Amino acid sequence: MRLSLIAASLLSALCVAPSYAQEAPKPYSFTANVTFASEYIYRGIGQTNRKPAIQGGLDFAHESGIYLGTWASNVSWLSDVANAGVTPISNSMEWDFYGGYKFNAGPVGLDFGVLQYYYPGSYPEGFTSPDTTEIYGAISWQWLSFKYSYALTNLFGAKTPSGGDTNGSMYFDLTATVPVGAGFSLVGHAGRQDVNDTSDASYNDWKIGVTKDFVGLTWGLSYIGTDAKGGQGDFYHNAHGKDLGKERILITATKTF
Repeated sequence: MRLSLIAASLLSALCVAPSYAQEAPKPYSFTANVTFASEYIYRGIGQTNRKPAIQGGLDFAHESGIYLGTWASNVSWLSDVANAGVTPISNSMEWDFYGGYKFNAGPVGLDFGVLQYYYPGSYPEGFTSPDTTEIYGAISWQWLSFKYSYALTNLFGAKTPSGGDTNGSMYFDLTATVPVGAGFSLVGHAGRQDVNDTSDASYNDWKIGVTKDFVGLTWGLSYIGTDAKGGQGDFYHNAHGKDLGKERILITATKTF
C-alpha cells in the first residue's frame, strides 16, 4: 500500500511538472500588425499620392526593456517624380528598422532608440539617397506623450537651398490618446518638422481623430492638416500637381497578432 502511494505521488509529480513549465511566462514577446489605410500620411505629408496603402510590422520586446522591430509600407512619392517624366527613379517601398530601450521612472515612461528608413530601388547617378537615420527620445504619462527625433543624415534626401546637407533636422511630436469607454479613444496630435537650414521645407502638422476596437480590428478616423508649402513650385508640391500637406481625412483598419 505504501509503495502504491509513493508510486502515485511520483506519477503525479511527473504529470504536473511539464504543465507548470509550459505556463511559466517567457521573458520576451513577438507581435505583428497589418494596416490597411486610405493613404499613407507621415508627419502630415502624403506618401502615396492620395492612394491606399498596405502596411505591416513585426516587433520583438524583452522584459529588460530592449526592443527591436521592422515595418514596411508601399510609397509613391519618389517614383511619382519618374512617372511624371522628371527623372528615372524606381521605388515603391519604405522599409524601416528600429531598436531601443524602454523603462519606467515611477509613473513616467521613457523610450530611447534609433530608426533607419530604407527606400530600396534604383536612382540616377548623383541623386541624394532618401535613406534616413534618426535617433529619438520619448516621454509618456498616462494618455500623453512627447517624442523628439533628430536626423543623423540628410532628411529623406532633402538638401538646403545652397546644396548643403540637412542632417540635424528635428521633429517634435506631442500626442494625446484618451480612452473614453466602449473601445473608443480620442486622439489629438501636434507636430513640428524643422528641416535644417531650409525654412521652405519646415512646417507644423496636426491631427484630430478617434479609434475604435471592433470585430478584432482597431479602426481609425482622423482629420489631418499642415501649414506646409504645397503650392505650385513649393517644396511639398509633387510632380502630379498635388499639395502633399493639404488637409484631408484618413481611414485605417489595423489587426494586431
